[in-house]
Amino acid sequence: MQIQKRENAKISYSLTNFQYHTYSLIEPSMTTQNNTTKKVADSVPGYIPALTLPLNMKSTGKTLKPFIKWAGGKTQILPEIQNSYPKELGTSITKYAEPFVGGGAVLFDILSKYSLKKIYISDVNAELINTYTIIRDNVEDLISLLREIEKNYLPNTTETRKTIFYEKRDRYNEIILNNLNEPVEVAALFIFLNRTCFNGLYRVNRNGLFNVPVGSYKNPRICDADNLRNISGALQNVTIVCGDYLQSEKFIDKNTFVYFDPPYRPLSETASFTSYTEGQFDDEAQIGLAAYIDLLNKKHAKILASNSDPKNINPEDNFFDDLYSKFVIRRIEAHRMINSDAKSRGKISELLISNF
Repeated sequence: MQIQKRENAKISYSLTNFQYHTYSLIEPSMTTQNNTTKKVADSVPGYIPALTLPLNMKSTGKTLKPFIKWAGGKTQILPEIQNSYPKELGTSITKYAEPFVGGGAVLFDILSKYSLKKIYISDVNAELINTYTIIRDNVEDLISLLREIEKNYLPNTTETRKTIFYEKRDRYNEIILNNLNEPVEVAALFIFLNRTCFNGLYRVNRNGLFNVPVGSYKNPRICDADNLRNISGALQNVTIVCGDYLQSEKFIDKNTFVYFDPPYRPLSETASFTSYTEGQFDDEAQIGLAAYIDLLNKKHAKILASNSDPKNINPEDNFFDDLYSKFVIRRIEAHRMINSDAKSRGKISELLISNF
């Protein structure tokens, strides 16, 4: 799935200047605390391997938590995913790639526990990738701005908080719409909106503008400075890419563990939360991803993928069973955390697909 431009829609990802590239790479060696990511992305039209990565990335030894809530986040099923890591991870498996990084629950678990030579993450959501990059390269300025927002938001009444939320949402969308180069401010607004909007959703309209309404939280944690600093340290030598999963091919080899967590195939028309960019991830896209996974399988990479289980709704729906018939498919129990219909909340089956 690539970032698509729509007619009559003024879409821009000014923060990292990704609007002119199908994909762009932000290497840790190419940014500093005083250098914005826009300048870097302008000079990088495609994938360039990192030249300054250390021979070994030491595990942090610290517990890292996702800095945002994310629809389909993997925190709740992380034990099942941990049990599915290849046994060679950290020994003969020395690299990790996560082309749909999202909230990063699996990434942060691996960074906390394993010593690896190289790690690659990517996503098509430019504002998400900007936030990862700012946390890595400019965390203190980000913390300062988040603290200011938190200080001005929390003491207020519900009505005043609501007003502040929509003012911040308008500012966030203004920066995107007008192609302003304010990467730290947008990263702070991205986190603020995520922590205070309805159910922590990230959803954009056809114009690429964030449109989730305000949520109702008594004391949302807007600035978790310790966690942000720990994440920043862990990301220092991680390659961060804004682009689709296909751009990971050059990085992945037989020594790589790859985890794919694409937008899930919706179980019903009303259960879709795939619009976290202005593009969509339909069945054709799922088939394309399966073909790419098969390609990586031929390169002897270790692969794990997650997705929804259509048999929750229709026991005769063999979409994924047929699509991944050559792979190992496990059904695990999960709890649906985000759904517009309260009656639909509860335990369901999800898929873990692997080639080992």
